[in-house]
Parts: sequence; C-alpha cells; structure tokens
Amino acid sequence: MIEGGPPVGATQFNLAKVFDTVAAAVPDREAIVWRDRRLTFADVADRSHRLGAYLRSRGLGVQTERPELSGHESGQDHLGIYLYNGNEYIETMLASFAGRIGVFNVNYRYVEEELLYLLDNARCRALVYHATFAPTLAAVRDKLPELEVLVQVADESGNELLPGAVDYEAVIAETSPDLADVEPSPDDLYILYTGGTTGMPKGVLWRQHDVFMSCMGGRNLFTWQPVSSYEEIAETAKGMETPLKFMPLPPLMHGAAQWATFIGLNGGNTIVIQDNVRRLDPDDVWRTVEREKATTITTVGDAVARPLVEALEQGSYDTSSIVAVGNGGAPLTPTIKERLLAQMPNVFVSDSVGSSETGAQMSHLSASGSVSTGRFNPGPGTVVVSEDFTTVLAPGHDGLGWLAQEGWVPLGYFRDADKTARTFPVIDGMRYAVPGDRARHLEGGEIELLGRDSVTINSGGEKIFAEEVERAIAGHPAVHDVVVVGRPSERWGQEVVALVQLSDGADASAEDIVTHASQFIARYKLPKDVLFLPEIVRSPAGKADYRWAKEQVTG
Repeated sequence: MIEGGPPVGATQFNLAKVFDTVAAAVPDREAIVWRDRRLTFADVADRSHRLGAYLRSRGLGVQTERPELSGHESGQDHLGIYLYNGNEYIETMLASFAGRIGVFNVNYRYVEEELLYLLDNARCRALVYHATFAPTLAAVRDKLPELEVLVQVADESGNELLPGAVDYEAVIAETSPDLADVEPSPDDLYILYTGGTTGMPKGVLWRQHDVFMSCMGGRNLFTWQPVSSYEEIAETAKGMETPLKFMPLPPLMHGAAQWATFIGLNGGNTIVIQDNVRRLDPDDVWRTVEREKATTITTVGDAVARPLVEALEQGSYDTSSIVAVGNGGAPLTPTIKERLLAQMPNVFVSDSVGSSETGAQMSHLSASGSVSTGRFNPGPGTVVVSEDFTTVLAPGHDGLGWLAQEGWVPLGYFRDADKTARTFPVIDGMRYAVPGDRARHLEGGEIELLGRDSVTINSGGEKIFAEEVERAIAGHPAVHDVVVVGRPSERWGQEVVALVQLSDGADASAEDIVTHASQFIARYKLPKDVLFLPEIVRSPAGKADYRWAKEQVTG
C-alpha cells in the first residue's frame, strides 16, 4: 500500500467495479449524450463489457500481479486510445478496466515519429483508433512488433479497415458481455502519458484505487471527504434526484478531461459531449449547452476559455443552466475570469491545481465581485517541501520550495526507475509526488503557485517564472494569447522573451505590452523582447507548448 493512503482494512476501489456499481444503481439514467446518441448507464456498461470480453479473447490481460513488481513496472498488457472525444473513448477506458488491461492515452496530433515513440515506449499491444488516423498508423505499424490487436472506429474519413483490424461496432454487436471469469483489482493500472510539451512523454502509473480517491470521484469535491464503500457509491447515485450534466470540453486524451468525466460518471451524473470534437467551436459549445442544459463545463486555461467568453460577448446564448466553470491544467487569468463572470454572474469559477503525477491538489473559487488567481487552498496531503527534498516546510516559511503531494500518489513512471526515484522521494518515511512546481506555503495556509521549474528562466541570477509573466501580459486588451520563454543572453545568461498573438483587429507595440506588464511584475521580470506571431501553438487541451516556443526564439 502507498504510504499515506487509507488505513489497513479500508475498502480498496477498482474503477470497473465503481462504474458497474453506479450502472446497477441507476441503469436507465443517461450516462453519455453526444450528437444523436443517448446512452444510459446500462447501455455503456453492456457495450464496454462486450469490448472488454473481445480484448480478453485476444489474450490481453494481466501477466504479473502488482505485488511482484517495482513502481516503474507494469504486469498488464497495454492498450492505447487514439481517438477524438466520443462515447467510444469512455467505453474503451471502461472495457480496459473491466478486462484488467492497462489503458493509456494517445495524442492524436502526433506525427509518425512521435506516434512511433509513444507506442513503442508504452509497449502497446492493442490500439483503438479512429479511421481518420489509419494512414499515420499504417506508416509506423511495421516498426511495432508488439502491436497485435487493432480496433478501428468508423468516421467521416471513410478509410477502410487496416489489414488485421476489426470494426468497433461489429465487435460490440458480435461479442458476449460475459466477463464472469475476470476479477479486477484495486492494484490494476490507470496509465496517463504526459503531454511531452517540455520533454518526452512519460507514462505515469497509478493504482486504480489511488487515482479514484485522488481525482476520479473518490472524494467529495468540496469537503475532500473520501467515500467508504461501494454501497455508499450506489446510494449517492440513487439519491441524486436531478443529476448534473458535466461537459468536459478538452480532448479526453488530457488527464483533466478524463478526471472530470469520471467524477461525473462515478457520481451518477451525465456526460455531455459537444458535437464538434475535432476543434474548439465556441458556437457549437454554447448551442450544446442550450440544447442539453449542461450544468458544468470544464476548460483548460485561457486558450480554451477566451474563445468561449468572446462568443458570449458577441452572440446570444441561453447559459442559465450553467452553475459552475471548472478549470484545470493551465492558468486562467483574472481578466478572463472577470469576463466570464460578467456574462454569467450567477456561476462560480473553480480553479483546480494538479498534475499527472499528483492528481487533484488545490482549488480556488471565484465568483462575481471576487476574482483572484495564483493562490490556492490546499487539499489533504498537499504540502511544500524544501529545495533539497529533505523536509516538509511549515506555512510562512522563507524562500521557495516544491509543491508536493502525499497519500494517494502514483507508483512511478513506466520503464524509468531513475526518474521514478527523483519524482517520488521518501521524506521522513513518507512517500511524496514532487513533479517540479515551485511554490510557497503562506502564513495563512494558502499555497502560492509560482510555476513549473522546467520552464523557469534564470536571468542575471534571478529566477523568473514564465507563468507569472504570462499572467501579467495576458490582461492587455489587445492580447489574444501569450507564451513566455527564456533565450540565451551574453549579459543575463537568459533573457525573457514574450511570444504574443494579438486579437483580430487589435494593435499594440512591444512597448505597450511591456508597459502593461510593468503594473503587475517587477522590472527584472519584464520581457527583453516581444515577438508578435500570427498564432501561438498549444496542445489540443490548451497547454502551452514550450518546446515549440523555444524553437521560435532560438532557431
């Protein structure tokens, strides 16, 4: 058991059984609504069991049980999900949980070499993919001898099945849902590959019990109180007279979207998916909100929220059903929060902090008339540890530390014992996840989040956090998007450079940008240069691509 987890004897949860418990409690309630598809919990359970049984029939499952393995090792066969959002993504995750198969996310924007690296690193034995990606997959398939099982989801591309592949809907129609011989375990894996925007993608290995408790519905969203039994899960689902309608907007290949989705499903709520899943279409989002009366939407920073608020400001939509906007994975600046709340004054905006390696850690609520950012209320087990990873720092400490999490944390990084040891150190007998965010634990108990150390700029001996400079610039009325990186400098070692995309029709000079930022950050943090670009490249989930940004200033 992971140090800091539940006491001996407490219920240990498995994600397959959690969903099946909810499905048994509210079988006729809608679980997924997408386009013309309205699938009940019973429908999703049946379809996922059929797919899981097919995967088991192809020999996928557990080869070595967890107690015999180290934290960076997996004893399960691995299945990749190479899909746009849709019911198939959720069903494939559930099918893998039910079949004891290690399922992982695939970035659908990857080109051939990136896809080859990921599938090889993950030791992928099976892949569920949209037909539109068949040509890219075909180009690398011969270099992946372990990839044996291909399940193709038909789409608008009309691409034929690859040799040896089977059709997704045919599998479900022709396979019995019988999984009576399979007993999923709390030790079974949930695998989340990082985005690779600051380095190569890494597979984070979670026990399913730990990820459920940390960020997939095992704790109350407001009190952090953990659920204690499967019976409690069933009673909670049945007791909800009017289920919420969660609408996670980012791609499901992103951890924040997966977590929001399963928080919704595992609580007996309905997941609503916007019609257009190929790109962010603000009009489509708000029309879907109107049609389905969605109650919560999930964003990932300004890159997702800004187009949404611009559409609200320019159009006419009924958003009266929305009670909350949840944000995670990337910062949401005060300016965008204020604009959102001006359009929807009766909602609250919840900023959540967490990472692939920690799960949910901290949160901050903003409502109309009370907007801020950068400081958060920590959840249980969220602490700041010292620079040398030797002690937990008390609130009010001097200097910087590392944001850390104890308790329900991952086992490690797949196939990387060294990085596992560095990221999950043991301090005073307790195991922590320390993925690399700089922070201060303030006197009053809040934690000030400064930014990821890997994108920190060291200029003239001073540490400058890219996210802090980005927040200062993002509030300029002419700025549509901004990313800040360091560039080599003979004088400073590194100098701050801002990459700025202006809003359509807007105009601003570099001097204007720097003057605006000087109202919020110290002089030494201000950009030495501002580069205006037609577009800022981000991941499909809205996260900054710092590797791309550095190429723009050094290439």
